[in-house]
Amino acid sequence: MEERPAPKLYLTVPCYNEGSILRDSLRTLLEKLAQLQAAGLAGVQSAVLCIDDGSADDTWAIIAEAHRQAPTRVLGIKLSANCGHQKALLAGLMKAKEEADCAISIDADLQDDIDVLDDFLREYRLGVDIVYGVRSDRSSDSLPKRLSAEGFYHLMALMGAKVIFNHADYRLMSRQALQALSEYREVNLFLRGIVPLIGLRQSIVSYARKATARKTHYTLKKMLILAWDGVSSFSIRPIRMISLLGLLVMAASFLFILWYLYIKWTGAAVAGWTTLVILILALGSLQLLGIGLIGEYIGKIYLEVKRRPRYIVEDVLGGEEPRA
Repeated sequence: MEERPAPKLYLTVPCYNEGSILRDSLRTLLEKLAQLQAAGLAGVQSAVLCIDDGSADDTWAIIAEAHRQAPTRVLGIKLSANCGHQKALLAGLMKAKEEADCAISIDADLQDDIDVLDDFLREYRLGVDIVYGVRSDRSSDSLPKRLSAEGFYHLMALMGAKVIFNHADYRLMSRQALQALSEYREVNLFLRGIVPLIGLRQSIVSYARKATARKTHYTLKKMLILAWDGVSSFSIRPIRMISLLGLLVMAASFLFILWYLYIKWTGAAVAGWTTLVILILALGSLQLLGIGLIGEYIGKIYLEVKRRPRYIVEDVLGGEEPRA
């Protein structure tokens, strides 16, 4: 395959209340972008695209200031409200789909090693459409963070969702891959699960994440919500597990019935209250769990069929307004 030319690249950076670090991050990204251009890995029209996800601090003001200083090198999208990391990232990727040859998504805190951007672009030029940044180890994480993160990936695999182990949202996508991504219209976004479904030519680049003292915006609650979105959007296995559990409980109940009939026929005394209460609690809990789980899936169907926009753009700095 003939090597691709140096692409017009958008470094796509979702931002939420990043005022304390964004100036430094933009300076670092612009320096890296200049290095990539000097090495012939990125085209001269490449830029950093920041998406303000409804921040309550001066994030947008910093993006606007950087755009005034470098109108073609720093672009911005301001969402009208906080829509969440996945939807903010999608807004940036959809803009890149219209204007760039490829996009690389990276978090504003720059914990992900930007030096591997060279490897991302080398893979792209060799014809790869999706390049995943995969962490080689988690030694920089605290023990609770490491256990919860690895547990998340194992849970996703157990539930049947196709995800790349130890990959978050640090990836390169070509325009063809971005076009394919735009065909996935679900409201409940889980890009880590959607992108592997696209197919095309894919590869992996390994890196080590930097340790940081900065408090992450991804709290345990948000991680659990993301995990549930991933499971419920890409697998019906939880419902099947509830069905299986129901069959097991039904089988156990049938054995209990045979046992109590035997006791009755033999004339043995039965102290039935404890057993009765246990059975009622067990069956009632199982029923409520099953109803709740089915309700979660019905709720997602309800949100999907309304076809509400996934985000609304309030302002754009450079280029055309992306479509939700």
